[in-house]
Amino acid sequence: MSQAYERIVFEVQDGVATLTLSNPAKRNAFDPAMRGEMAAVVRQVQADPVIRALVLTGAGAHFCSGGDLSNIAASGLDNGGWRQRLTNLHDWLKDLMLLDKPVIAAVDGAAYGAGFSLALAADFIIASTRARFAMSFIRVGVVPDCAAFYTLPRVVGVQRARELMLSGREVQADEALHLGIATELVEPEALQARAQAIARSFVGASPVALSLIKRSLALAASDLPSLLEQEANAQALAMGTPEHREAVRCFLEKRPMPFQWPQT
Repeated sequence: MSQAYERIVFEVQDGVATLTLSNPAKRNAFDPAMRGEMAAVVRQVQADPVIRALVLTGAGAHFCSGGDLSNIAASGLDNGGWRQRLTNLHDWLKDLMLLDKPVIAAVDGAAYGAGFSLALAADFIIASTRARFAMSFIRVGVVPDCAAFYTLPRVVGVQRARELMLSGREVQADEALHLGIATELVEPEALQARAQAIARSFVGASPVALSLIKRSLALAASDLPSLLEQEANAQALAMGTPEHREAVRCFLEKRPMPFQWPQT
């Protein structure tokens, strides 16, 4: 199943949704049309029980080069207008980050500025060996957005996040793996297949357990008592699901488990 959009391609097949940023002439830069279409798709993915995982990727040889600077220059927005634009973006970005389903970013080529931030909003970043990342906001005199102040320090630590944000420097694929930004590196020609394989593996996982894990991790920076209470509540719910009981039966009967991480 696929739907027609102006700036993205959205497809659903066998329980896996794929959202492809599609503005290759500008290295898939964000513009208002793309943001609006992404907002609609995120809502659709969350509401559709058939969809069990989401893959984010970019058309052509790049993931996303960040904001469309020509559109930004022509916008004519004042401070209040920019704040409203960011607030509108945050509405659906928060939904993406709190999505009850696994999100896999398949990153090839450039993931700059808001493109880097978007990749960090995913649960996994599978990067090609030619991927490169940059918190390039400082280069155009602005601050990181799309939740980078929340996501990047949690991945690389505050000190390294400070360095990456203040320098705006490029991080090559091997360093991204070393820093924990990328979960895996694969050759460019294997990128999409690997991301899809990981997404498909979640079709066999308990949707309740996946949701509870993601919600609990969202509280990981909160105080320990609150986190332990959430853990107890989540585990109590997860252990009462049919998916958990079936997985236990498979283990005891030495049958293949419903959910298995795909091997490289």
